[in-house]
Amino acid sequence: MNEIEHLLKYFDLEQIEENIYRGQSMDIGTGRIFGGQVLGQALAAACRTVTDDRQAHSLHAYFLREGDCNKPVVFTVDRARDGRSFSNRRVVAIQYGRPILNLAASFKIDETGFEHQTDMPVVPFPEELHEKPLIPADKIKHLSPRMRRTLTTQGPFEIRPVTDIDPFDTEPKPPVKRLWFRARYPVPDNRALQRQLLAFVSDYHLVNTATHPHGVSYLDPTLQLASLDHAMWFHRDFRIDDWLLYDCYSPVASNATALAIGRIFNRDGVLVATTAQEGLMRKRDKPREHHAPQK
Repeated sequence: MNEIEHLLKYFDLEQIEENIYRGQSMDIGTGRIFGGQVLGQALAAACRTVTDDRQAHSLHAYFLREGDCNKPVVFTVDRARDGRSFSNRRVVAIQYGRPILNLAASFKIDETGFEHQTDMPVVPFPEELHEKPLIPADKIKHLSPRMRRTLTTQGPFEIRPVTDIDPFDTEPKPPVKRLWFRARYPVPDNRALQRQLLAFVSDYHLVNTATHPHGVSYLDPTLQLASLDHAMWFHRDFRIDDWLLYDCYSPVASNATALAIGRIFNRDGVLVATTAQEGLMRKRDKPREHHAPQK
């Protein structure tokens, strides 16, 4: 079983009652559920209750509590509305009887209409770049065992950075990050699944873009960096197993929070999705345990 086949198991939700589903949890080495996992699974639960002629065009979610990666997550779906063109769903992700994520998603039929988009940044194409480890080999020894596992394990997505940033470099720099990514192996030709996987991977690399101007690394054990919410808009169809450019920037940080915006283009320069995320970014006096960001 390759990395993508393994990942897809987590999106094959078990139906345990009408509008109630259960998904298994993965451990990426942080000791808690990765936000992209529960985000993508919540979207998958919503998709299970919508007819095939409607695809997700937007979602808005709040991360409420840390999830336990050793326990499954239960998703309850409220079929809020089914209209002639749109369907709306509300999803609550639950562990130990308490919500860990609230999500609202909107679905619509395909239509033709006015079109325009912003231009893709001028960047090298993925064939001109190379996949690089997140952490330079000579600095891995400085990480805790848990963080070493998290940052050195090959994931289901190949990533080729355009903006090559050393997380140990504390020199202030512009709040911008650009990278190409794609699934390492082919993904089934399923439009809903493609969107679920994009929701999953969109939680990588986004909010930590806000650390760049402040001369602080996301590996700093005194830094609290945690996703508070996540929004996505799906503009056009795409292939998650073909190269996509993630253009991330942070326009503002204030009140111990930071906002990051992401634009996702295919290799032809077509804007296929937009993301937005606010995160907690707080400096503490004492290091956090296990270097795991907490709210």
